Amino acid sequence: MVFSRAVTRMAYVGALLALFAGSSLPAQEAPPDASTEAPVVVTATGVGTLVASGASVALPWIETPRGPLVALQPLVERLGGQLEVGAFGASFSLLLGDATFVLAPGSAAVTRGTDLLPLTQPPVVQAGVVFVPIDFIRQTWGAASGLSPTWDAAAKRLGVPRPENRDLPVEISVVHLEEVTTVVLRFPEAPRARIEKRSGGWDIVALGDRFQAPPPKRIDDPLLRAVSVAADRIRVDVAPGVEAESYRLGGPDRIVFDLFRVRGETASPAGPAAESPAVERLGIRTVVIDPGHGGAETGAVGPAGTMEKELTLLVARALSDRLSRELGVRVAMTRTDDADVGLDDRSAFANQNKADLFLSIHLNSSARGDARGAETYFLSLQASDQRAADAAALENVMGESAATPGSDEFDVQLMLWDLAQSRHLAASQRLATLIQEELNRQLDLPDRGVKQAPFRVLMGAAMPAVLIELGFISSAPEEQRLRDPAYRDELVATLVRAVARFKSEYEAAPGAPR
Repeated sequence: MVFSRAVTRMAYVGALLALFAGSSLPAQEAPPDASTEAPVVVTATGVGTLVASGASVALPWIETPRGPLVALQPLVERLGGQLEVGAFGASFSLLLGDATFVLAPGSAAVTRGTDLLPLTQPPVVQAGVVFVPIDFIRQTWGAASGLSPTWDAAAKRLGVPRPENRDLPVEISVVHLEEVTTVVLRFPEAPRARIEKRSGGWDIVALGDRFQAPPPKRIDDPLLRAVSVAADRIRVDVAPGVEAESYRLGGPDRIVFDLFRVRGETASPAGPAAESPAVERLGIRTVVIDPGHGGAETGAVGPAGTMEKELTLLVARALSDRLSRELGVRVAMTRTDDADVGLDDRSAFANQNKADLFLSIHLNSSARGDARGAETYFLSLQASDQRAADAAALENVMGESAATPGSDEFDVQLMLWDLAQSRHLAASQRLATLIQEELNRQLDLPDRGVKQAPFRVLMGAAMPAVLIELGFISSAPEEQRLRDPAYRDELVATLVRAVARFKSEYEAAPGAPR
C-alpha cells in the first residue's frame, strides 16, 4: 500500500481533525523493551508551519517529554519522496531516489540498507497520522539531499533551507574475486546522490554536491570497462551482459557495486564465450545451522542450572529437521553433539558446505532478572548500541580464535571480513528483519529489534548470516519456557516461516533461478 497525495488527502485531513478535536490525547504505549522504556506521553498538540523552498504550509506537531515531533506526510509532499506502509501497518518506508529508509513506531532508529541510524525518540502514530522527531529529517532527507532542518520552538515553525554545495573527493578501488568485480567509491562524507541505471552501466548523479576526480588509474578487469568522475556525476561502464548490485556503506562512507555476468551471456554477442564463466545466481539450497557454544563452553546458565549449549543444540536439531522436511533444503550443523567448535571454524564450516544461509542460534543473558524478548543480529564493524557491543564482546571472548578481540590483528581481520561480507549485508539485514518480525508476531515476544554488532562467528561467512538470541535464559520464566518442548516447537516453526519468507523473496529477485 502506498500513500499518494490524491488518495490520502481526505483521509489525512479527517485524521487530523479527529486528532485535534479533543482537549487531550491518550498515552501511547511504546513496544516493550528490557530497558524498559516508559510509555510515550503526548503533552501538547498543535499546527505549526513548514517553510521549505520559499513556501509555507501547515504542519501538525505533537510534543512529548523528549521534544517535538512533526507530521511526516507534509514533509513528503514538500521535500519529495514516496511513503509506503508495510505489512500490518507495523512499519513505514520512505523512498528517496535510490535510498529506502524504514521506520517503525516505538523504535528509536531508522534503517537505510545495512545502516541503523539512531533517532532522539521513536516515531509516534496518533489517529492514523505518523509523527517523526526533527532529527529524522537529518537522517533521511539530510543524508539524501543535504537538507538541514531548524525548529523554532516558540513559533512552532520548521525551516528546511537548501544545502550548500560540497566538494567531495572520490577514491576508487576495484577488486575481482570469484567471478565478481567489486567497485568501491569512497567519500569523506556521505554523498548526496542518486544511482541511475543506463545502457552500458550506471551513473551516480550528484544532488547539490560536486565530485572531485582522483588521479587517473588504468582498469584491467573482465567485467568493468571504466569508472569516470565528473563534477556532476560518476559513470560506471561495464562489459556487455554484466549486471550489478549496488548499496551504500558507512564508516567510511562508500557506494559499492558488485558486478557479475548474467548466466548465458558472453563478453561479446558475436564472439566466443567470455574467459570468465557466467556467475550463477543461486537460490536457497543449503542452510548451515550453528548451535551456539558446546563442549567446555557452556554459554549462559539459567537460574535452574539450564545451560545455553544444551538448549541451542535442541533447537538446532529440531530446526534442521523441519527445514529439510518443509522447505526441501539441505541442512548441515556446525555441531551435532556436545563438542568444542572454534568461532572461526563455524563460519569456515558454512563456507566449506557452500551454504546459502548461516543461522547461529544463541540465548541471551542479563543481570536484570526480568529481561525478556528476542534479538536478531547481522554483522557490522560498528555496534548499533552499547548493549549490542557488549553482547558481541562477550561472545567473541568465548572459545579460541586466531586473534584476541581488541588486538591489532583482530581489528585487521574484522575489517577484511567486513569487506568480504559487504555484498551479503543487505540480504543479512532482510533475513534478520523477517526473523524478528515472525518472533514478535507469532510468539508475542517483546520486540528488542534487529541490531548490528561485530560478532566473530559471523565474520567469515560468505553468505547471508545472522545470529539469533531466542530469549533470556537468565530470566527464570523464560528459562522454563525454553525448557518446554512445546514452546521450542513454536520457536522452530517461527524460524522456519521466516526462512521460507526470505527464500521466497530471494529466489524471486532478478537473476535468481526460476
